Amino acid sequence: MKRLLAAVAACLITGMPGGARAEDPRSTLRSLPGWEAVGRLNISGRNMCTGSLIAPNLVLTAAHCLFDPATGRAVDPKTIKFEAGLIGRRSKAARQVAKAVVHPAYEFRRTGGSQLGSDIAVLRLSRPISSRQIQPLAMSWNAVRGDSVGVLSYNYSQATHPNLERSCQVLAKRHTTLVTSCRVDFGASGAPILEVVPGRVPKLVSVISSKAAMGNRRVSIGTALDSSLWRLMQLAG
Repeated sequence: MKRLLAAVAACLITGMPGGARAEDPRSTLRSLPGWEAVGRLNISGRNMCTGSLIAPNLVLTAAHCLFDPATGRAVDPKTIKFEAGLIGRRSKAARQVAKAVVHPAYEFRRTGGSQLGSDIAVLRLSRPISSRQIQPLAMSWNAVRGDSVGVLSYNYSQATHPNLERSCQVLAKRHTTLVTSCRVDFGASGAPILEVVPGRVPKLVSVISSKAAMGNRRVSIGTALDSSLWRLMQLAG
């Protein structure tokens, strides 16, 4: 896997931009059922990442989002706000985070980029979001090379409007490290990599960790889901 990647960029957590705007993407999002389960994570009012609702009271994101990129210190989970389905100034639902559980194999590194293969965390919300309001994303462990995928994320240039990167492919997979042709930007850390099959509801298969280069080609790196996620969900819930 390391031989495939010429250079891995820094993790994609970013500071909260001021006044970033974009065109209303709702016409594009109509083709992605359940997109409102994806939201922005406002971290202490200073940084942002992306997260996905995977149960009424649980959000999946990247583990490195829970550490201050400047100091390396763990962020108080209670200073994180999940804004599901955010477009402009309105979200479909917003909740504070009450607890965070990081993958046991993950160790934050201020240098050297993201720790591949274990960069996931589960956040417990202060109050559940009703499934009548937002349906949590379905999940799958079965992503393989050649699969069609997409990424829905908030980023530095579109902090209040989700960006849908579609028509990507899984380029490589080794254990729980996934490489895709999707292009992502700062703020997209924790965004869902979605299995896209025409006529079916998208399934979450991986979580964005970082962007990278494979030769001259821009790619993204994710942590693929496996059975260890159930344990994180139990500890968080």
